[in-house]
Amino acid sequence: MAKGSPDAAAVSASIIEEVRNGVFRPVYLLMGDEPYYPELVCKAIMDNCLDEAERDFNETVCYGPDVTADQVVTAARRYPMMAERQLVVVKEAQGLKGIEALSVYTDAPLDSTVLVLLFHRGKLDKRYGLYKSIAKNGVVLDSPAIRDYEVPGWIVSYYRSRGLGIDPQAAALLAESAGTDLSVIVAETEKLLRNLPESATQVSVQDIEKNVGISREFSVFELTRELSARNAPRALKLARHIGAGARFAMPPAISVLYTHFYRILRYEAFLQNNPHPSREDAAAVLGVSPFFVREYDQAVRNYPLRRTMSIISMLCEYDYLGKGGDGAATAPDELLVELTAKILNS
Repeated sequence: MAKGSPDAAAVSASIIEEVRNGVFRPVYLLMGDEPYYPELVCKAIMDNCLDEAERDFNETVCYGPDVTADQVVTAARRYPMMAERQLVVVKEAQGLKGIEALSVYTDAPLDSTVLVLLFHRGKLDKRYGLYKSIAKNGVVLDSPAIRDYEVPGWIVSYYRSRGLGIDPQAAALLAESAGTDLSVIVAETEKLLRNLPESATQVSVQDIEKNVGISREFSVFELTRELSARNAPRALKLARHIGAGARFAMPPAISVLYTHFYRILRYEAFLQNNPHPSREDAAAVLGVSPFFVREYDQAVRNYPLRRTMSIISMLCEYDYLGKGGDGAATAPDELLVELTAKILNS
């Protein structure tokens, strides 16, 4: 997660524990570029705030683009009917025009109202008086976008929270398939769990391949491994097969390759001052599981500093071409093979 920000997973877990125990704050601001945690917390609040019989008269759910700030304030200032509290939820709150006007309410919120402002892939400017008011009188959850290199670690942590272990290669393969959308990872996990034996405690690469529908043998993840080893025949074969896939697109592949070579570059810089690091220290610098350190030890031998910098520049060029830059007419599969060959010959 973003440096200097509270851990979204920890904050969301704390809020969820509170609401399940019947403790509610007057105002919740749920926002961020990664929607998984804000939506998870919003659902927990809605599931626990009111009994089923209380919802008809005490639950108001609206959408930011469809209401005004004055209407939200009016709803929040109502008193509950035959219930301890009422719930007002504003979804897609980033679309609420004049949202700053809500501060007239959040400066002195009612104890009998739970107001939830749920942003979808958006944030409230922290310089606003509204943000400061909610931070003072309520709870703020800010869920920054997760970086692609952080996804395998997040998967390992998430599976642990579900009582499962997952092989590092399996986590990397799932990350490649699902990308950085945590909701997609969770959905794929649910599908996987339905097909695993109830007694299962460990998820393997084979489980991911079988249930998620991605093959390690022909994946960009495997391509980076062969590039690290400078195994030209295998790398070129992989590039041809990956590029021929029905769902292949150049930009996501470039993203994976860029992350891989940026890690190599960062590791090379680290090794200049720390020539014999522990496996754990190397893994921390690389942002990967210690399981993958051996691959990067091989990669830094095969790609000296200048060569790595040249490759990163090349990746930027092919990212531009892969998005149609310069009116490039070369097919994406041909671009990937061409790029792979240039990396190997750099």
